[in-house]
Amino acid sequence: MRNLVHGIISNFRTILMIINTIALLGGLVLLIFSADRFVDGAVSIAKTFGISPLLIGLTIVGLGTSAPEILVSAIASWQGNFGLAIGNALGSNIANIGLILGATALISPLGFHSRLLKRELPVLLVVSAVCYGLAFDGLSIVDSIIMITGLILFLWWLVYTAKNDMRKDILAVEFEEELSDGLPLYKAWVYFILGLLGLMISSKILVWAAANIAQYFGVSDLVIGLTIVALGTSLPELAASISSVLKNEDDLAVGNVIGSNMYNLLAVYSVPGLFSSGSVGEHVLFRDFPVMLGFTVGLFVLGFSFFKPGKISRFEGGILLFCYVTYQCFLYQSTIS
Repeated sequence: MRNLVHGIISNFRTILMIINTIALLGGLVLLIFSADRFVDGAVSIAKTFGISPLLIGLTIVGLGTSAPEILVSAIASWQGNFGLAIGNALGSNIANIGLILGATALISPLGFHSRLLKRELPVLLVVSAVCYGLAFDGLSIVDSIIMITGLILFLWWLVYTAKNDMRKDILAVEFEEELSDGLPLYKAWVYFILGLLGLMISSKILVWAAANIAQYFGVSDLVIGLTIVALGTSLPELAASISSVLKNEDDLAVGNVIGSNMYNLLAVYSVPGLFSSGSVGEHVLFRDFPVMLGFTVGLFVLGFSFFKPGKISRFEGGILLFCYVTYQCFLYQSTIS
């Protein structure tokens, strides 16, 4: 009788695990699809108001592609899964540089021609270091307000730059070519509203399934956020970067990653502190944040390449990808040791 009960419980847990896995995959698919529709609608609405393609690309597209991370972290924080929220932000930045730029550079070397990207790289490095420093005494609402203030200042700087001295920048040309087609206004609003609803629903499903899977395997929410969730929410950037490089729009591919990483720190990483103050785990402070900083420093060095034109070659892309895979393997080993 006892064996029968144990067998029923085991089978029930297996069925729940299958349901959670299906929900996780379905949530990721819906999340990516909704993010795409949301961005298309927002871009088309902005174009009807005469906003320049460069400004649309730097702000609306950048924030739109980070919308999955923002909503996932908000819902996870609201439900008390702070590790999932923090892991999503940091893991997405690591995936953006190691996986996305690494894989994209293997397809075609990436050049840094845009003056704007050269200006953004040091800012990203400084913001990363500041966010790391704020983490040592835990995340509080004061820390979140500091980061959100930084986001507002960063957006203001982008608007100022786009309106004044970047009209002939290569990035402006690539954004103009990429955003040349628009949707009718009524269709744009439908895309925007349905995309936003889809993002909210899919984020809720994704967080629920990820938390259940973490509990089933006995791993932390942080690890799930750093791996599965971070990879899933970074897929829009991967698709955008590969599409850009296939069109010979190198700076657009790199710009997507730099902008996304900035928004992940200032808009996504700041979310947990808005819901409740709490300490940041030792693994984050001494493993994950240093890894993210290492990738950011690597991108900075490759972008400026002080002794040659800024470029990520296929070999360097392979190194980035290798480092990303190594980090993921290390996380996996840490969960089973």
